Amino acid sequence: MARRGYDYARPVRRILVALLVLVLLAVFVFWRIDSPRAERMRAAFVDRFVPSMDWAMAPVTAVSRMVAGFQSYQRLYEQNQELRRELQRMSAWKEAAVQLEQENAKLLAQNNVRLDPALTGVSGVVLTDSGTAFRQSVLLNRGARDGILDGWATMDGLGLVGRISGVGQTTSRVMLLTDPSSRVPVTIQPSGQRALLTGDNSALPYLDFMESPEDVRPGDRVVTSGDGGLFPPGLLVGQAVQASDRRMRVRLAADYGRLEFLRVLRSHPAEQLVDSGTLILPPSGDFIGPQMPSPADQAAAAATAPAPGVSPAPEAEREAQASD
Repeated sequence: MARRGYDYARPVRRILVALLVLVLLAVFVFWRIDSPRAERMRAAFVDRFVPSMDWAMAPVTAVSRMVAGFQSYQRLYEQNQELRRELQRMSAWKEAAVQLEQENAKLLAQNNVRLDPALTGVSGVVLTDSGTAFRQSVLLNRGARDGILDGWATMDGLGLVGRISGVGQTTSRVMLLTDPSSRVPVTIQPSGQRALLTGDNSALPYLDFMESPEDVRPGDRVVTSGDGGLFPPGLLVGQAVQASDRRMRVRLAADYGRLEFLRVLRSHPAEQLVDSGTLILPPSGDFIGPQMPSPADQAAAAATAPAPGVSPAPEAEREAQASD
């Protein structure tokens, strides 16, 4: 077995450790000496060596800034989440406020609007939508005990909704203008065109039987005409629009998406005329065409006519030629 040589590294390490300990002790003692000269030497040492250690502190400074940035981002994230939750709560409050505002506007409109001094109304709450794929109607919590009669017009405070088409003791059914069986005579303003508003189970009923469709423009106002005595004249229906099928339809003024309150208009029968002597009566409906002359006019015409076979006088011929 070969003998190992002398290890010179161990004594050197011991010497270096001893020197390091002595240097540290000397620095400690020197740093603890309370003397003006030692203080100046310490200040000079610090001014000489400490600023040159900035490169060693740069990573520590960067890490501390990163930690501060992450903490700031965390606080921003928490604030963002809190603002999102608050915005969601505010959106819910806004929606509730809008609904209350619309409900208040409808109620105010039903209480204040007077279309005609002779027209009175009674307001009711929409209970449920009883419409189907082939019928558009709603139920109202007003019935025969409230004086509701079949055929009366209903409005939502702004526009016409439909008419009463079934009356019970405490409820009634309102047929909407969008019902396929709904037919309402209307007037298109300002042209004065008469038409028939026909429902087709869509949100935009169409205008039919117009006299001059070219005179109707999108945006024209559509109101009830009162023809047939179905509805009082002048009730707002909506505005004319042109659909993609080039057909004139009506955008209804009533908010069909939120039918909560309806106003039923009491319609009164037309006044019966008792004394018609001062009125000019229309001709009899038995004869269609120009009115027949009276017997006195026929006798005067026969007296002035020439006898058969006798030629008229020259002056009469000249007058006839001049008139021709």
